[in-house]
Amino acid sequence: MEFDAIIIGSGQAGTPLAIDLAGHGWRVAFVEKGNLGGTCINTGCTPTKTMIHRADVAHYARNAARWGVTTRDVSIDLAKIVSQKDAVVDAWREGRRKAVDRLPNLHLYRESARFVGPHEVKVGAESLSSRRIFINSGARPSVPAIPGLDSVPYLTNESMLNVTVLPKKLIVIGGGYIGLEFGQMFARFGSEVTIIQSNKQIVPREDPEVAAELQRALEAEGIQFLLSANTKRVSQNEAGVSVDVESGSEKRSLRVEGSRLLVATGRRPNTENLDLGKTGIQTDKNGYIPVNDKLETVVEGIWALGDVKGGPAFTHISYNDYQIVFANLIEGKNLSIKNRIVPYCVFTDPQLGGVGLTEKEARAKGFALKIGRVPMSRVARAIERDETAGMMKLIVDAKNDRILGATILSTDAGELVQILYALILGDLPYTLMKSAVFIHPTLAEGFFFLMEDVKLINPPTLAVRS
Repeated sequence: MEFDAIIIGSGQAGTPLAIDLAGHGWRVAFVEKGNLGGTCINTGCTPTKTMIHRADVAHYARNAARWGVTTRDVSIDLAKIVSQKDAVVDAWREGRRKAVDRLPNLHLYRESARFVGPHEVKVGAESLSSRRIFINSGARPSVPAIPGLDSVPYLTNESMLNVTVLPKKLIVIGGGYIGLEFGQMFARFGSEVTIIQSNKQIVPREDPEVAAELQRALEAEGIQFLLSANTKRVSQNEAGVSVDVESGSEKRSLRVEGSRLLVATGRRPNTENLDLGKTGIQTDKNGYIPVNDKLETVVEGIWALGDVKGGPAFTHISYNDYQIVFANLIEGKNLSIKNRIVPYCVFTDPQLGGVGLTEKEARAKGFALKIGRVPMSRVARAIERDETAGMMKLIVDAKNDRILGATILSTDAGELVQILYALILGDLPYTLMKSAVFIHPTLAEGFFFLMEDVKLINPPTLAVRS
């Protein structure tokens, strides 16, 4: 059967692209074996941030005395929280289904897809063909080859969302975004949490002093960290699970005991079952599909969107991929992902919001830098809320005063960093905000101190601050 477009996968690029192409009169085949909505709605942003919010409520309730408020008998009904999460997820799925169902020229196939030629796809028993095929098949948890892991009922970020009995002691392998978010979430629910990280710091992309400050904030809540820790073996015991590690430069042998184990060691693309060899597309060593600046693969008429093409795995990148492809195909524009600047946020508390280059990345690229830093303990709104953990950091090109990057570790950092992102998009100097009037008292008022602190830095200052 011939279509104007075939879209494989219903993530944050595939779904709006399918709906909008069909809305423009295209006959579209939309292939999704699982639930509509991709990772974000089903196992990513929507469910995790819903549960993180409940964990934050528990944290405030349990620690209310810190703010002079008396509470009694704070307890967690994890099954109810999971049920609330499911209701939110179901509502988003249903919204996607209704949007798809109301378009008669959008044909939804609830099957897996595999290529049988460059422009022909087998879906179940049916063959579909099109001159334009878009792959948005997403990614899934990557599970490392740790001896003994196969014999233990470990959890991933997907299965962890359905745990209804609170683990007494949770072990997390992985100190990146997923491991930290889930680690703090369950610590606030009431679990004892230990995070095992193979790198010398958590969130390895970040500058060391930022990672160290976030670690201190999490440790203050009772989370334990093992850094530079190589996981050697996992085994089951009567209480749950044991993890043997070698930790630190001296390679100390340690055994960590817990009741449940979460493996949060990254993601891998869903490409191996697509039979891409039938198209002539070669994936990279990690299974990702290479694309050019227009998101086109080496085969004309095939695009790869979202997580499946590699790079930062953020919902907003996937959606922007859709925006670029749609604008080029339908609106006659010439957009690309070249030099795309991506803001991001780790939804711990304090949040870690970032955009552009870190200091170490900017130095590696050879920029002469101006850098500004301000601790949140100088910001009136943070002081009033008694939430002063964190810092703001600004990386500036010394030659023209343009912002190369920014990192904010604070309450609502994801909101704050997008203000600085607007300056980057506008190609405006950071000095524009030196004379700005900030509402008092707000967290954004901290930008006043941040801009005033910007100064030429030489030599590099990446040492961790005490």
